[in-house]
Amino acid sequence: MKNICLHFSVHQPFQLRSYRFFDIGQDHYYYDDFTNRSNALTIAKRCYIPMNNLLLSLIHANKKAFKVSFSISGSALEQFEMYTPEVLNSFKQLAATGCVEFVVEPDNHSLVSVANQEELELQIQANAEKIEALFGQKPKTFCNTGLVYSDELGKKIYDLGFHTILAEGADQILGWKSANYVYCDDAQPRMKVLLRNYKLTDDVALRFSNQGWSEWPLTADKYVGWVASSLEKEDVVNLFFQYETFGDTQRAETGIFDFFSAFVSMIVANKDIAFATPSEVVKNFQPISVLSVPQYSSCADEERDLSAWLGNNLQKQAFDAMYSLQKTVRLHSDSQILADWNRLQSSENLRYMSTKFFSNGKGKTPYQTPYEAFINFMNVLSDFTERVNALPAETKMSVMSAEELDSEIAKYTEILKELENAKKNSGKKKPVVKKTATKKVAEKAEKPAKTVEKKKTATATKKKVTKK
Repeated sequence: MKNICLHFSVHQPFQLRSYRFFDIGQDHYYYDDFTNRSNALTIAKRCYIPMNNLLLSLIHANKKAFKVSFSISGSALEQFEMYTPEVLNSFKQLAATGCVEFVVEPDNHSLVSVANQEELELQIQANAEKIEALFGQKPKTFCNTGLVYSDELGKKIYDLGFHTILAEGADQILGWKSANYVYCDDAQPRMKVLLRNYKLTDDVALRFSNQGWSEWPLTADKYVGWVASSLEKEDVVNLFFQYETFGDTQRAETGIFDFFSAFVSMIVANKDIAFATPSEVVKNFQPISVLSVPQYSSCADEERDLSAWLGNNLQKQAFDAMYSLQKTVRLHSDSQILADWNRLQSSENLRYMSTKFFSNGKGKTPYQTPYEAFINFMNVLSDFTERVNALPAETKMSVMSAEELDSEIAKYTEILKELENAKKNSGKKKPVVKKTATKKVAEKAEKPAKTVEKKKTATATKKKVTKK
């Protein structure tokens, strides 16, 4: 039986407040609480509550023949707890049906996968722990921010214990191949890759309410026909949506909820097609071939690469400045610093700096220009950097890695050797000290030696005078 894999990505970023240059060093709170609360309540009312209720009713009505998967960012879960606990409860109800698979993602919906391996592992672990604690599932599948993927990334994710990864069925990586099969990673053939059918997904996500579209209006039977046609000779159609598509991007008055309900009912009635979660798909079908993706791909914009987040110098400068702090941030145990670190990494902060004309069909931004977004973010990052660098030296020493500790021991061993040499040669020729980081220490060592020598000379002179 052929499969349809429905996946929904849920993310709610923390919007930054207007943070001015004169706030740096004076005010360490960075967030627009009013906007964040307002956004959470609005999207919950338009999308999360009605769509979760619809999914729950469809699962029960179709005797669990209907199945979906979710990835939910840590910042979304945090805002559910803060502003809309009823949304979190509705996700728990979905989890209890046994028809929903929860997929892990970078906890703060960041681009850490192209920046820092250590931080990537920490974020995946954090998101996996939240999913297990809230929904009672240990994730088996990985979905990156923006479906960012490459061969090397697939191998890294496999090494972390995940055997399935979701990616974009971009034309530049598929060529003549179809997205409607299971593939395996080129660098790690045991890693299974599921590719989004972006045309069929975008027909709903971007074009559903577009009256200028040649296929408008999109009815459920027409859409089922397209999906069934794709599955005549192929294995699986992967429809990966931003969850806000249902009720927010495509408002209720467009008929999106009725369309989705009818689509599900028609597929369940089709004996040749079944809904399946990502883990079920890779069990049902073997990979048809290796997929080679040497460069990063994504689902963002027409280019389907990293340019939505790292396409100009503003974005690259902010990205490099932020991740240059990673090592020092992780020396901290301060909960507020760690919380700020997580929130600042949200991919939206980089996306708002994009100077591209097309922005994934949405173009939503709280800033007037990309330059304003850059200045605001860098002001926040400057203050955050000051706080991070204020870490006490003894704390840094206490959490050194084995390699760093060995390096420090070697450095101070060299200092001791130079001090011994200085002491031995104090009565002889002035010791030559190499111009290294230990020069100041060696110079300090010479001062006591010179003082002792002066005292000896002064004592000898005094004795001569007394004898005379």
